Amino acid sequence: MSSESTSAKSGQQRSNDARRGKRGAGGAIAEVKPAGGGGGGARGLEMAGAVSRELSDEDQAGPKRDETIMISARNVGKRYDIYEKPADRLKQALLLHRKTLSTPFWAVRGVDLDVRRGEAVGILGRNGAGKSTLLQVLAGILRPSEGRVQRSGRVAALLELGSGFNADFTGRENVFMNASILGIPKREMLERFDDVASFADIGDFIDRPVKTYSSGMRARLAFAVNIAVQPDVLIVDEILSVGDMGFKSKCMARLRKMRDDGLTMLYVSHSAEQVRGICDRGLVLAQGKSLYTGTSADAVKHYLSLVKEETTRRVIEEERRLGEARSRSADDGGSERVGIGHVRVEQVDVLDERGEPTRAVHFGDTMRIAITVRCIEPVGEGLSVSFVVRDAVGVDLMGTTTFDERAPLPVLGAGEAATIELEFECRLRRGPFGVSAAVHRVRERDYSDNLLLDQVDGSAAFRVIRDVDRPVHYKFHQPVNVRVTDAPGEQADG
Repeated sequence: MSSESTSAKSGQQRSNDARRGKRGAGGAIAEVKPAGGGGGGARGLEMAGAVSRELSDEDQAGPKRDETIMISARNVGKRYDIYEKPADRLKQALLLHRKTLSTPFWAVRGVDLDVRRGEAVGILGRNGAGKSTLLQVLAGILRPSEGRVQRSGRVAALLELGSGFNADFTGRENVFMNASILGIPKREMLERFDDVASFADIGDFIDRPVKTYSSGMRARLAFAVNIAVQPDVLIVDEILSVGDMGFKSKCMARLRKMRDDGLTMLYVSHSAEQVRGICDRGLVLAQGKSLYTGTSADAVKHYLSLVKEETTRRVIEEERRLGEARSRSADDGGSERVGIGHVRVEQVDVLDERGEPTRAVHFGDTMRIAITVRCIEPVGEGLSVSFVVRDAVGVDLMGTTTFDERAPLPVLGAGEAATIELEFECRLRRGPFGVSAAVHRVRERDYSDNLLLDQVDGSAAFRVIRDVDRPVHYKFHQPVNVRVTDAPGEQADG
């Protein structure tokens, strides 16, 4: 059969092939011309949470390829037509494309990817980057609007939590229903059922309707069913984002064991640690396009860098949209301030190590708090500028003063200003933080003559992005030296 006839195969026929579990040693080619974006009869499969297909001789179109390639994608794109009004969809069908009433939206476009046997590839990207759409295309649930996808062997996909389950059926009934969809004979599934029930570990709920399950219980059952079919390729989309820690650990252990046994896997997660720990390679997506393909460690670095840049840009744009300056000014009424006002905090910036304004920093980055103060009435010597970093609930975490750092500031005349940069290494855990800045006049080390000139709470904000190589479990990380003495097996000198 030619590739054209293969690509013209209807979605309903593909659905029937998947349910029959037709066997074959070769790959399947799904290729269409870059015209419309509709999925045709594949819509009936779009809601399936797990799809498995063993490909028939009938599907073996196109040239023979390297059998070590389990999934191959070339210039893959998925387009959706967006209509302003529902009635426009009907009008478009009646006009037979003589006039276009829709706006094309490419969820994924121009993606190339090869996944070899026994390889695990992680897909990283922000929400809306096209990760789930790409997985559905690679799994055969969605037909690409352009490009070509080749698959080999049985493909099982965990794409949407609990989808494919009938809410009124019991867990046991859903196990056998999904097994039949995945092409597993009932007799064979009977032999595997005890393993499925044991792994899911939902007790008597296995004989209760799925509509009574929690999200974690649905995830347990879905994962147990799909690993029981022993797929050649397993596609996982954020299935481990729910469930308790024990279940997640058990799933990760099973995935590693299956990988050691030669499982090929495509894995989507927002957890950079999981991608780096499980996967050999990584693909970073942004706005439906591939930004980077390489080792999982390098892919994680590119992804975290992308998160940092987008976070900074989004926060700055939001501040501008709300009519706020990027930095707090002396006339900003949005911050609480106290002090006699002879010298005022005029501006506060969060800077990266290059001195550029930023709103997102990685753990371990060098960052600076730049504080500009302006003299209204001269106060003579003893100016000191300070800052405090607070977490989201207002707990003071760190800070210092130029007085404590023994860094004297110049005497300012009326109208004169000075900018002070305080540089430090970020050792905070991930999350949002606020900065409060103040200027004092103080000359005695016991602070007995301390005079508060101006203090501005909430003068700046930033977010910390975690480092996968150095998780921080508490408010911040204090470096600790570790030394082992008198280790077992060592003998004392002499």
